[in-house]
Amino acid sequence: MTRPSALALVLALPGLALPLLAAPLGACHPVQRPDGGHGHLEVGDPAPELRAVDHRGKEVALAALRGAPVLVYFYPKDGTPGCTREACAIRDVWTLYTDAGVVVLGVSSDDDASHRKFADEYRLPFSLIADPELVWARAFGAESSFKIIHRTSYLIDREGKVAKVYVDVDPGVHANEVLADVAKLPGAAPSVAGAAGSGAPSAASEAAPGSPPP
Repeated sequence: MTRPSALALVLALPGLALPLLAAPLGACHPVQRPDGGHGHLEVGDPAPELRAVDHRGKEVALAALRGAPVLVYFYPKDGTPGCTREACAIRDVWTLYTDAGVVVLGVSSDDDASHRKFADEYRLPFSLIADPELVWARAFGAESSFKIIHRTSYLIDREGKVAKVYVDVDPGVHANEVLADVAKLPGAAPSVAGAAGSGAPSAASEAAPGSPPP
Protein backbone atom coordinates (compact mmCIF):
# COMPACT_ATOMS: atom_id res chain seq x y z
CA MET A 1 0.00 0.00 0.00
CA THR A 2 1.42 3.41 -1.01
CA ARG A 3 1.54 6.04 1.67
CA PRO A 4 0.61 9.63 0.69
CA SER A 5 3.46 12.13 0.67
CA ALA A 6 3.69 14.92 3.22
CA LEU A 7 2.89 17.49 0.52
CA ALA A 8 -0.22 15.56 -0.49
CA LEU A 9 -1.42 15.56 3.10
CA VAL A 10 -0.88 19.32 3.41
CA LEU A 11 -2.73 20.03 0.18
CA ALA A 12 -5.61 17.84 1.34
CA LEU A 13 -6.11 20.09 4.36
CA PRO A 14 -7.06 23.56 3.07
CA GLY A 15 -6.77 25.17 6.48
CA LEU A 16 -3.12 24.17 6.70
CA ALA A 17 -2.08 24.43 3.08
CA LEU A 18 -2.38 28.19 2.73
CA PRO A 19 -0.33 29.28 5.77
CA LEU A 20 2.31 26.60 5.28
CA LEU A 21 2.82 27.30 1.60
CA ALA A 22 2.38 31.06 1.78
CA ALA A 23 4.81 31.82 4.60
CA PRO A 24 8.05 31.15 2.68
CA LEU A 25 6.73 32.94 -0.40
CA GLY A 26 6.03 36.15 1.53
CA ALA A 27 9.34 35.96 3.37
CA CYS A 28 11.49 35.44 0.23
CA HIS A 29 9.81 37.84 -2.18
CA PRO A 30 9.13 41.37 -0.87
CA VAL A 31 6.41 43.15 -2.79
CA GLN A 32 7.55 45.14 -5.81
CA ARG A 33 5.76 48.48 -5.49
CA PRO A 34 4.78 50.57 -8.52
CA ASP A 35 6.98 53.42 -7.22
CA GLY A 36 10.03 51.18 -7.70
CA GLY A 37 10.47 50.32 -4.03
CA HIS A 38 10.30 46.91 -2.40
CA GLY A 39 8.34 45.80 0.63
CA HIS A 40 6.21 47.93 2.92
CA LEU A 41 6.11 51.70 2.67
CA GLU A 42 8.21 53.15 5.46
CA VAL A 43 7.46 55.81 8.05
CA GLY A 44 7.81 59.21 6.40
CA ASP A 45 6.97 57.95 2.90
CA PRO A 46 4.13 59.76 1.12
CA ALA A 47 0.94 57.72 0.90
CA PRO A 48 0.14 56.60 -2.65
CA GLU A 49 -2.41 58.71 -4.49
CA LEU A 50 -5.03 56.01 -4.91
CA ARG A 51 -8.70 56.33 -5.76
CA ALA A 52 -11.53 53.82 -5.48
CA VAL A 53 -15.27 53.49 -4.98
CA ASP A 54 -16.24 51.94 -1.66
CA HIS A 55 -18.93 49.33 -0.99
CA ARG A 56 -21.58 52.07 -0.69
CA GLY A 57 -20.74 53.63 -4.05
CA LYS A 58 -18.86 56.56 -2.50
CA GLU A 59 -15.66 57.71 -4.19
CA VAL A 60 -12.58 57.66 -1.98
CA ALA A 61 -9.34 59.49 -2.88
CA LEU A 62 -6.42 59.39 -0.48
CA ALA A 63 -5.11 62.76 -1.67
CA ALA A 64 -8.45 64.37 -0.81
CA LEU A 65 -8.21 63.09 2.77
CA ARG A 66 -5.14 65.13 3.68
CA GLY A 67 -5.74 67.10 6.83
CA ALA A 68 -7.15 64.07 8.63
CA PRO A 69 -5.45 60.94 9.99
CA VAL A 70 -6.27 57.91 7.81
CA LEU A 71 -6.08 54.26 8.77
CA VAL A 72 -5.76 51.97 5.76
CA TYR A 73 -6.08 48.45 7.06
CA PHE A 74 -5.68 45.38 4.86
CA TYR A 75 -7.34 42.16 5.93
CA PRO A 76 -7.61 38.67 4.39
CA LYS A 77 -11.32 38.00 3.95
CA ASP A 78 -14.81 39.23 4.84
CA GLY A 79 -16.63 37.29 7.54
CA THR A 80 -13.73 35.22 8.85
CA PRO A 81 -13.29 35.21 12.64
CA GLY A 82 -10.15 37.35 12.85
CA CYS A 83 -11.29 39.86 10.24
CA THR A 84 -14.69 40.18 11.87
CA ARG A 85 -13.11 40.70 15.28
CA GLU A 86 -10.84 43.41 13.90
CA ALA A 87 -13.66 45.27 12.11
CA CYS A 88 -16.05 45.05 15.05
CA ALA A 89 -13.36 46.28 17.46
CA ILE A 90 -13.07 49.46 15.38
CA ARG A 91 -16.86 49.73 15.22
CA ASP A 92 -17.16 49.42 18.99
CA VAL A 93 -14.95 52.48 19.59
CA TRP A 94 -16.19 54.38 16.54
CA THR A 95 -17.15 57.43 18.59
CA LEU A 96 -13.50 57.77 19.62
CA TYR A 97 -12.42 57.50 15.99
CA THR A 98 -14.84 60.20 14.89
CA ASP A 99 -13.82 62.43 17.82
CA ALA A 100 -10.21 62.08 16.64
CA GLY A 101 -11.24 62.77 13.04
CA VAL A 102 -9.81 59.44 11.83
CA VAL A 103 -10.89 58.12 8.44
CA VAL A 104 -10.87 54.32 8.23
CA LEU A 105 -10.56 52.35 5.00
CA GLY A 106 -10.73 48.56 5.16
CA VAL A 107 -9.23 46.85 2.11
CA SER A 108 -9.38 43.23 0.99
CA SER A 109 -9.52 41.35 -2.31
CA ASP A 110 -13.23 40.55 -1.76
CA ASP A 111 -15.66 42.13 -4.22
CA ASP A 112 -18.17 44.90 -3.47
CA ALA A 113 -21.07 42.48 -2.98
CA SER A 114 -19.12 40.63 -0.31
CA HIS A 115 -18.16 43.92 1.34
CA ARG A 116 -21.78 45.10 1.42
CA LYS A 117 -22.90 41.87 3.05
CA PHE A 118 -20.09 42.06 5.62
CA ALA A 119 -20.74 45.73 6.42
CA ASP A 120 -24.51 45.26 6.67
CA GLU A 121 -24.30 42.19 8.89
CA TYR A 122 -21.98 43.84 11.41
CA ARG A 123 -23.12 47.48 10.97
CA LEU A 124 -19.65 48.68 10.00
CA PRO A 125 -19.60 52.49 9.79
CA PHE A 126 -16.49 52.89 7.62
CA SER A 127 -15.60 52.34 3.95
CA LEU A 128 -14.58 48.94 2.58
CA ILE A 129 -12.51 48.91 -0.61
CA ALA A 130 -12.52 46.00 -3.06
CA ASP A 131 -8.98 45.30 -4.27
CA PRO A 132 -9.24 42.11 -6.37
CA GLU A 133 -6.23 43.02 -8.52
CA LEU A 134 -4.15 44.04 -5.47
CA VAL A 135 -3.63 47.60 -6.77
CA TRP A 136 -3.87 49.09 -3.27
CA ALA A 137 -1.94 46.26 -1.66
CA ARG A 138 1.01 46.59 -4.05
CA ALA A 139 1.05 50.38 -3.76
CA PHE A 140 1.46 50.11 0.02
CA GLY A 141 3.74 47.08 -0.16
CA ALA A 142 1.32 44.82 1.71
CA GLU A 143 2.11 41.16 1.13
CA SER A 144 -0.39 38.66 -0.23
CA SER A 145 -0.62 34.96 -0.96
CA PHE A 146 -2.83 33.68 -3.77
CA LYS A 147 -4.57 37.09 -3.82
CA ILE A 148 -5.31 36.90 -0.07
CA ILE A 149 -3.85 40.06 1.46
CA HIS A 150 -1.97 39.64 4.72
CA ARG A 151 -3.23 41.52 7.77
CA THR A 152 -1.33 44.81 7.67
CA SER A 153 -2.24 48.41 8.51
CA TYR A 154 -0.85 51.82 7.67
CA LEU A 155 -1.56 54.98 9.66
CA ILE A 156 -1.30 58.10 7.49
CA ASP A 157 -0.81 61.44 9.19
CA ARG A 158 -2.51 64.75 8.42
CA GLU A 159 0.16 65.65 5.87
CA GLY A 160 -0.43 62.50 3.85
CA LYS A 161 2.67 60.65 5.02
CA VAL A 162 2.97 57.21 6.58
CA ALA A 163 3.18 57.63 10.35
CA LYS A 164 3.21 53.95 11.34
CA VAL A 165 3.18 50.51 9.74
CA TYR A 166 1.54 47.62 11.59
CA VAL A 167 2.60 44.12 10.56
CA ASP A 168 1.19 40.89 12.06
CA VAL A 169 -1.74 42.83 13.50
CA ASP A 170 -3.53 41.48 16.57
CA PRO A 171 -7.25 41.97 15.74
CA GLY A 172 -8.24 42.14 19.39
CA VAL A 173 -6.10 45.15 20.34
CA HIS A 174 -5.55 46.93 17.04
CA ALA A 175 -8.42 49.43 17.31
CA ASN A 176 -7.15 50.92 20.58
CA GLU A 177 -3.52 50.61 19.47
CA VAL A 178 -4.26 52.88 16.50
CA LEU A 179 -6.12 55.40 18.67
CA ALA A 180 -3.11 55.65 20.97
CA ASP A 181 -0.85 56.34 17.99
CA VAL A 182 -3.26 58.89 16.51
CA ALA A 183 -3.12 60.76 19.84
CA LYS A 184 0.67 61.14 19.36
CA LEU A 185 0.36 62.72 15.90
CA PRO A 186 0.98 66.46 15.57
CA GLY A 187 -2.29 68.35 15.81
CA ALA A 188 -4.12 65.83 18.01
CA ALA A 189 -6.51 67.39 20.53
CA PRO A 190 -5.72 66.75 24.23
CA SER A 191 -9.19 65.29 24.74
CA VAL A 192 -8.47 62.71 22.03
CA ALA A 193 -5.28 61.64 23.77
CA GLY A 194 -7.19 61.06 27.00
CA ALA A 195 -9.92 59.09 25.26
CA ALA A 196 -7.38 56.90 23.50
CA GLY A 197 -5.79 56.04 26.82
CA SER A 198 -9.09 54.89 28.28
CA GLY A 199 -9.97 52.66 25.30
CA ALA A 200 -13.58 52.51 26.53
CA PRO A 201 -16.38 52.17 23.96
CA SER A 202 -19.34 54.51 24.12
CA ALA A 203 -22.74 53.36 25.32
CA ALA A 204 -24.03 53.59 21.77
CA SER A 205 -21.25 51.39 20.41
CA GLU A 206 -21.74 48.81 23.17
CA ALA A 207 -25.31 48.42 21.97
CA ALA A 208 -24.35 47.98 18.31
CA PRO A 209 -25.77 44.76 16.86
CA GLY A 210 -23.76 42.06 15.18
CA SER A 211 -21.17 40.59 17.51
CA PRO A 212 -18.09 38.92 16.07
CA PRO A 213 -17.76 35.16 16.36
CA PRO A 214 -15.45 33.84 19.08
